[in-house]
Amino acid sequence: MKASPTLLLLIGLLPFTGCQAPQQDTQLKRSVELTTPTPLLPYSLKSFTGIVEEAQEINLGFKTAGQIERIVVKEGDRVEKGQLLACLDDSDYTLGIKALEIQHEQLSHEVARLEQLYENNSLAGNDYEKAKAGLEQVGVQLQINRNKCNYTRLHAPVGGYVQSINFEEAEMVDAGTPFITLLDTHRLDVTLDIPASLYAQRKLIERISCRQLHASGEELPLKLVGITPKADGNQLYKMRLTFETLPAEEITPGLNVEVIIRLSNPDAAGTHTLPLHALFYNNGETCVWVVNDDSTVSRRSLVVDGTDETGRAIVVKGLDGDERIVNAGVNTLQEHDKVRILEHNSQTNVGGVL
Repeated sequence: MKASPTLLLLIGLLPFTGCQAPQQDTQLKRSVELTTPTPLLPYSLKSFTGIVEEAQEINLGFKTAGQIERIVVKEGDRVEKGQLLACLDDSDYTLGIKALEIQHEQLSHEVARLEQLYENNSLAGNDYEKAKAGLEQVGVQLQINRNKCNYTRLHAPVGGYVQSINFEEAEMVDAGTPFITLLDTHRLDVTLDIPASLYAQRKLIERISCRQLHASGEELPLKLVGITPKADGNQLYKMRLTFETLPAEEITPGLNVEVIIRLSNPDAAGTHTLPLHALFYNNGETCVWVVNDDSTVSRRSLVVDGTDETGRAIVVKGLDGDERIVNAGVNTLQEHDKVRILEHNSQTNVGGVL
């Protein structure tokens, strides 16, 4: 029997229609993690180690010679301004004052008698002037001896700590010999060494503070006293700071503190940071993969200017700030690849079992 042409046509099409698979999306999806640009802060923080120092070290001595009668303080004592520290034997000075007081009183009566004679024209003016000059001279000698008697007592010119005492009671001491070394703590300073890079940015310093190392105390504000304009052999500059208000007693000279310097960043506007592993290079350009709304990726070129203190790349051009950037797997992607976004597991749900 001869088959019809229509039947033969249908049989010939069977191998092509019967084996054809349903239409599917065969585009490969790669799993990626995402990040977003972080705006660069308008300031940066730099941390250094500084040393608390007293404002100055003062060597105190008596203004007159004598034998030490009493030492009121001991090494390590805190003293206030005007407090008595030590005194000399003032017996001889007291006797000298008494003798001159007697002489001064006698001359005062004599000058008063001569004045009446001078007013009655019974005494020459020259003799009267000599008597007055003699009285004044004794008065000056009396005041000198009173001053010397006062000099036998040594008082603290400022508040601070007694660092050392160089003599003992009953010893003889000359005028001006360093007797007590006093640490002036009415003002405490902090000194530190800064690198040349920070010295070049010194005009950008906004705020300086410090806190104790190995302690969680509050930050104490500091103000800049000055920076030595000459670098040492290690290319470091000496910076000196002072506390705006006198700190608590636990802040003492010799203590190490952490100094935190805040620098303004005038170029922060429009600048963002990204993790370094989100970047890759293409034809000499720094690029990132931006995830589009349809889950495909597009390559975008950026302008990067170094890294910040945390090691993140500083992007100065190429980002708006709201992009979704591929953070992991950048080297396996191609333009317009479709991606599957991996969610980060909670730190309290390790493995995503909850």
